[in-house]
Amino acid sequence: MIKKGQVYKCEICGNVVEVVSAGGGTLVCCGEPMNLQGNKEE
Repeated sequence: MIKKGQVYKCEICGNVVEVVSAGGGTLVCCGEPMNLQGNKEE
């Protein structure tokens, strides 16, 4: 489940996103799911 403050990275192009408003679904970039890197609020 995606949560506010989590940071995701695309392993193909290197894009990084921080979740500011959680919702359903999966974060996708370059046609592949993005990988959870951690939580900014930790």
